[in-house]
Parts: sequence; C-alpha cells; structure tokens
Amino acid sequence: MQVIGIDPGLTRTGYGVVQRDGGALTCRGFGVIHTPATEPLARRLFELRSAISDVLLSHEPNVVAVERVFFNANVQTAMSVGQASGVVLATAAEAGMDVVTYTPTEVKQSVVGYGGATKAQIGLMVASVLRLAAPPAPPDAADACALAICHINRSRLARAIDEALA
Repeated sequence: MQVIGIDPGLTRTGYGVVQRDGGALTCRGFGVIHTPATEPLARRLFELRSAISDVLLSHEPNVVAVERVFFNANVQTAMSVGQASGVVLATAAEAGMDVVTYTPTEVKQSVVGYGGATKAQIGLMVASVLRLAAPPAPPDAADACALAICHINRSRLARAIDEALA
C-alpha cells in the first residue's frame, strides 16, 4: 500500500509518500509546493492544482490522506487553507483516487500517541518510524508524512477489527 499525505495550504502545501511493505514503512518522497503570495488567488489555486496533479501522477498512490480543517481562530487563514484543501480533494477525486481526511488531533494521536504533540515531536516521530536520519523539512512535509502514517496505522486497525468481528 502506498499512501500520499497532503497538508494543504495556500502558501505551502506539504506532501509525503509512505509505502507499507509487510510491517515496514518506507518514505518514498516528500516535499512542499509553494505558491507566490504576489499572484492572484485564482492563479495560485490553479498552480496548486497543477502541482498536486503532477505529484499524484508521479507517485501513483493507492490512497490520498488530507488534513481536514478542524478549527482556526484566524478566519483568513482558515479560508485560504479551506480553498487549498478543496483543490487537493477535487484533484485527487478527478484522478480517481480514494481520499480520506483526518484532523490534526487524529494524526498526532496516531503517530505520536498524544493529541497535543508539537510540530517538533511529530517530525521526530516521523523520522523514527520511517527510519530517516532527520525529520522531513520543512514541517509541512513532516506533517504530510504523518498523515500518510496515520492512514496506514488506522487502516491496519480497522482491518484487524473487521477480521476479529467476522
């Protein structure tokens, strides 16, 4: 199973590709897509869509895990993240991929074991789980890898529960 996690944002959208082979998780790539603040909103969203489409085509994941906007005190930030998230969701759906969403708290609990984990803690745990020399950088890429790990962890748990109930 290969999962791409995407941490959407208008200025920076992180992505991380994680593959599960048996019990081992391997990082297949990560990065950040930038859109320039000097460009008009529609152009930035188009550039994000094009870049996400390229990433999905090059990695061919089985599932796309996207961070769900849960709460943000800054309305302007919430709006721009929501717009970027919509572009990511639509682009993945257009590519025919399964898409799941997780809140930041769900990701932190799944990867770190604590819903209030810091970005530094997330990065360190991602590096440990994926056997990387250092956390993916910038933090948007580490968060995206954490989303992919979260989905793999949760799908394994769901499958185990289904098997136990069958």
